[in-house]
Amino acid sequence: MTNKAKFNLSMGVLGTLTLLGFGALIYQLTNGLGVTGMNNVVSWGLYIIMFMFFIGLSAGGLIVSSSATVFNIPSFKVVAKPATILSTVCVILATIFIMVDLGGPFRMFNLILHGQFQSPLMWDVVVISLYLAINIAYLYFMTRKNTNKKWLKTTSYIALPIAILVHSVTAWIFGLQIARAGWHSAIMAPLFVASALDSGLALLLIVLILLKKFKVFHVENSLITTLAGLLFIFVAVDAYFVFSEILTMFYPQEESTMLILNEMMMGSMAPFFWGEVILGIIIPLSILLLKKNRQKISLVVFSSALIVIGVLCKRIWLVISSFIFPNVSGSPGVTTGQYIPSDDPAVFNSSWTTVGQYTPSLIELTIVVGMVAFGILMFIALSRIIIGKSDQSKLDNCKPMQEHPQ
Repeated sequence: MTNKAKFNLSMGVLGTLTLLGFGALIYQLTNGLGVTGMNNVVSWGLYIIMFMFFIGLSAGGLIVSSSATVFNIPSFKVVAKPATILSTVCVILATIFIMVDLGGPFRMFNLILHGQFQSPLMWDVVVISLYLAINIAYLYFMTRKNTNKKWLKTTSYIALPIAILVHSVTAWIFGLQIARAGWHSAIMAPLFVASALDSGLALLLIVLILLKKFKVFHVENSLITTLAGLLFIFVAVDAYFVFSEILTMFYPQEESTMLILNEMMMGSMAPFFWGEVILGIIIPLSILLLKKNRQKISLVVFSSALIVIGVLCKRIWLVISSFIFPNVSGSPGVTTGQYIPSDDPAVFNSSWTTVGQYTPSLIELTIVVGMVAFGILMFIALSRIIIGKSDQSKLDNCKPMQEHPQ
């Protein structure tokens, strides 16, 4: 099969998945959020997990591209375009998942019309909107031939702190909730920023290597090695924060915190917690520690993929674990919101539970897969438009691409 045939087949598969995703979304909009696995006990599920995940993934691209100008790193300027495209697509996907979780896009207007600015949720709406605007503006300035360098530099100086702030504010949505023992932590924001940096940079490395393989964009192997070294540092910092958080939870032996910790390490969330530790931290650190491994493209891709999977595991256990144990105990428990008809007056005509449970429904999974496929199509389309045929022609001559000076 030729490369063109493979590309057309891939586009067909992605297009089909996207249509299925939007079809499932229409079904959810028609029938309500009751078609999901979320309930009164676990009110945040796969959509919020994916929102957190993609907000984090957006960090790598924008931080690398803006750092190229802010810190004057010439080698990073070469990958500024694909890095910013990736960041823009990821933040768009994160926004889509928020709208999907609300149950309808028009409910976003309630945040604007009736927003409470003392709420971290409202802070997140503002900073994500600003973050998306900065991504689009930065991409616009980079693609214009006659852009004033001062405009581009000013945008870079704004983009870097905004990229850090958006992950901090998202973390504060969780960290400021005193009633949730698994979330209430002073280092939740640094944890989010650290995991966003390593997952975002890992995804950027995978994308750059794929673009090079398919002759869409050229990047030197030496830059891949440099970015892999930076990725090692990010993962090491993330590992330190995770260890500090677990130690702080474990040492006081506080009852509510230990419930969450035991569920994370030995309960239903254990596969995801240990998935983060083993796949996202231990194995990548062991591989990327040696420079000779960072020079091997296959090992860099493998390590990067494990890091992305590990951070996804982190997002899963972080969201779900604090919903498992209701804050108020007692008989009969907490209603799940599911109505169970019964003629027996002694039987409650609804489902009750004392422990939260959540499994995403087929509708949720279809929507998530469809939206991710849509994001991949969006990235491919923007890359072909923004990078341009002129850049691809340089690849045919095996010459490094010359980006517009920043």
